[in-house]
Amino acid sequence: MATTPHSHGPNFGRRVDGCPRCAELTAGAPPVRWACSRAKRDEALALRALDAHFAPGGPHALGKCGPVCTFGDW
Repeated sequence: MATTPHSHGPNFGRRVDGCPRCAELTAGAPPVRWACSRAKRDEALALRALDAHFAPGGPHALGKCGPVCTFGDW
């Protein structure tokens, strides 16, 4: 997702008059998401999926998994 670049140096969250990107942000454009926050979000989604899979009444408990998932369940 490409965004309009700022026309100034770092201002630590303060908007600058005349900057096209600051004007977009003021108008309601979403801020850029950094890769580290995406990685944390993806990890949280993966953990939630695992919890749902192994929950009582989930696919694992109902035997809907393949042999790789159920290996070692005696």
